[in-house]
Amino acid sequence: MKRLFFLLLIFSAFNIAHAKVSLPAIFCDHMVMQRNSEVKLWGWANPTEHIKITTSWTTDTIKAVGDSQCNWSISLKTPEAGESHKITISGVNTIVLNDVLMGEVWLLSGQSNMEWNASYGIINGEEEIKNANHSNIRLFKANRRASNYPQDNLEGEWTICSPATMKNFSALGYIFGRTLKDSLNVPIGLISNAWGGSPIEIWIPEERITKNEYLLEESKKIKEMKWSAHEPGRAYNALVHPLQPYKIAGALWYQGETNAANPKAYTQMLSTLVDSWRKGFNHDFPFYYAQIAPWNGYGPTSGAMVREAQRRALNVIDKTGMVVVSDIGDTIDIHPRNKIDAGIRFANLALNKKYGKSQLPVSGPIYKSYSTNGKKVIVTFDYSEGLYVKGDALNMFEVKDNEGHWYSAKAKIKNNTIEVSNSKVKLPVGVRFAWSSSATPGLFNNEDLPASCFTSEKDME
Repeated sequence: MKRLFFLLLIFSAFNIAHAKVSLPAIFCDHMVMQRNSEVKLWGWANPTEHIKITTSWTTDTIKAVGDSQCNWSISLKTPEAGESHKITISGVNTIVLNDVLMGEVWLLSGQSNMEWNASYGIINGEEEIKNANHSNIRLFKANRRASNYPQDNLEGEWTICSPATMKNFSALGYIFGRTLKDSLNVPIGLISNAWGGSPIEIWIPEERITKNEYLLEESKKIKEMKWSAHEPGRAYNALVHPLQPYKIAGALWYQGETNAANPKAYTQMLSTLVDSWRKGFNHDFPFYYAQIAPWNGYGPTSGAMVREAQRRALNVIDKTGMVVVSDIGDTIDIHPRNKIDAGIRFANLALNKKYGKSQLPVSGPIYKSYSTNGKKVIVTFDYSEGLYVKGDALNMFEVKDNEGHWYSAKAKIKNNTIEVSNSKVKLPVGVRFAWSSSATPGLFNNEDLPASCFTSEKDME
């Protein structure tokens, strides 16, 4: 028995001596790190193992020690964008990360309209693929995974943007990144973890839903699906938690189609998601999202209700913005193929609000409030300068009488507001616009960006 114990002790000591320092997959050749910032670098090693980290942009050596749980981490100051760099991590073994760029890192998340790539078919897709040689854009596409528990790694690797890599990457994300690169003249890192068909619930930490009675009951309306997990927290555990606390400049979100099953909860769901992600990344980063496009497959109004819930989220989430795509959607296809204009709108939003390029457009008209003057309802908007219409947009307004009935209304533009009325409604108590799932409203501002649908009702009908 003593001899067996002695052999086991020797075997254990041998394993400790030869254990390898290792890194999460997000740290690899060709990666992009957030420029001019303090970032985290972390990994695994044996307890008490001493690790040295050196970089090509400084002569400093940073030291770390594996803890009792085999984890280590360090803070690292990154330089401004410029040449490519090298990071060396040495313990029992040595890892060298080559061709590391400093730039702007963005997370791309949501469901299929964010995941949709050029090889699936987008407008002008062949031309975009052919011209996608950008050595200063790097792409990280996470493999789909779900988990009951928070994970510490996810599968994927950084690749240099080329026709071969771009064609299978988020088309919207690529256009966004390319537009940022051209404007900022710095490298861009894009991390895509989008999952087609996924409901918002799986992207939120499970306890944030299960401990909230309202959100828990609403989450039960999402039924089991063949193409995506549906239980709260599953994608967060596998696809978001492993990235934390990788330093990002911000996040883009295009999701909500699946949540036409429980649209009234979406505002609170989205604000809970943003809060949980910011806490997990330990960073109050900007979060920009797309409003879902019109589609006749949602049923009469559930699509409009999701869009309205997304509009209302603007009032409860800080450092956010919403891209409206109602004018470039396709009412018979849940996947609009115009990803170029959508990506550019996201980029203009980020360039304006985060990077200070105030000349670029932010939003189309967003409902602000209404007042009454006799039978007339006067609707005011944010971003209303130069209101104009295409098509029959002015026929999409409705007013509500004091008995709760809605009536189609006449509308006209006056001084960048909309005057709405119906002769049968003497005491209007509410107003709404484009209130159907497939409505394609043609109300624009002078930036040629479309208005969001809306209802003045506190409780959506």
